[in-house]
Amino acid sequence: MDGYLGVIVIVAVVALLAAGGLLLYFRPGRKAAPPVKPPETPVLPEEKEKRPAGLGEEGEGATTTLPPPVKPAEPAVVKPELEVPPPSAGRMVRLRSRLARSQSALGRGLLELLSRDRLDDEVWDEVEEKLISADMGVAPTRTVVDDLRTKVKVLGSRTPQEVRELLKQELLAQVNPDLDRTLHVQKHGERPAVVLVVGVNGTGKTTTTGKLARSLVGDGKKVVLGAADTFRAAAADQLETWGERVGADVVRGPEAGDPASVAFDAVAKGIDEKVDVVIVDTAGRLHTKTGLMDELGKVKRVIEKKATVDEVLLVLDATTGQNGMRQAQVFAEVVNITGIALTKLDGTAKGGIVISVQRELGVPVKLAGLGEGPDDLAPFDPEVFVDAILGD
Repeated sequence: MDGYLGVIVIVAVVALLAAGGLLLYFRPGRKAAPPVKPPETPVLPEEKEKRPAGLGEEGEGATTTLPPPVKPAEPAVVKPELEVPPPSAGRMVRLRSRLARSQSALGRGLLELLSRDRLDDEVWDEVEEKLISADMGVAPTRTVVDDLRTKVKVLGSRTPQEVRELLKQELLAQVNPDLDRTLHVQKHGERPAVVLVVGVNGTGKTTTTGKLARSLVGDGKKVVLGAADTFRAAAADQLETWGERVGADVVRGPEAGDPASVAFDAVAKGIDEKVDVVIVDTAGRLHTKTGLMDELGKVKRVIEKKATVDEVLLVLDATTGQNGMRQAQVFAEVVNITGIALTKLDGTAKGGIVISVQRELGVPVKLAGLGEGPDDLAPFDPEVFVDAILGD
């Protein structure tokens, strides 16, 4: 009985305590318990850096939404500013000093020999040797020496001025100032003049084509360039660079395409745009004479369906000497060359190459390359050339 009463007492005490707790919890004026916050999503450090300025890491307004990426502006294509080249007239006079630096050693040596008191056979042999070593060729050299010996005997005593004048007249006679060195680039009514540029790769053929275009633009002519050397993509790229600088359009075809087709399209474009001159740069591969003849012959025949080929310029590297002469002879047998563009004449070239190449091919040197600059191609002037050799 006593045990039963004890259990009742314990249950009663527990009930009273529970009731008191409920009264305390629900008593008037008590604040409601704050809501339980859900767990936050962890934010990586790099995302904190990307939050817009002014927003905290917690609380209202916080966000992890990134702004849309800014699309970079496309770079503007800037066309190169067109250059205004100087006219071709007087260029060789302006470039005379460059020519003199490389050629005057020959003139000084000859003048020193011819100014000696006694001119015996040994001295004349030295004169002959100097002229031959200058790439003048054996036959022209013997002509010069024989003429000089005769004139010196007639003249007797010689002042330095007289010796210089004698030598000048002999060299000038060999260079032949009477040859027609006119570059035929006058258009025929509505049809442009056409210049075909030929030569071995490495002689400066494509560069000469670009410089010639620049020179003609400087003379007030409108020019179209034909990149018919389709075997070298670099040649067409190079021509486009030259053309962009002076506003000359360039016609090119696919790599290893038909050169005659490119030449035809260039002439057609020249006719449509009423330009003055079309210059066609051809391939310079000396594979076989037959292959070269077929290729250049086809190019010329195709051009002549649209216009007349007024000039066929052979580009020669003056520093190659007699090797250049052999190349020249091969091209002369293939096409009817009308003129020669002699490049690198200001370098280690020996000026006698002008005389020998004209004598061998029977055509004049019309253009001289006298430096690496864009305006260093000049119409060849025989008197300026001889004066530069002899010096002041």
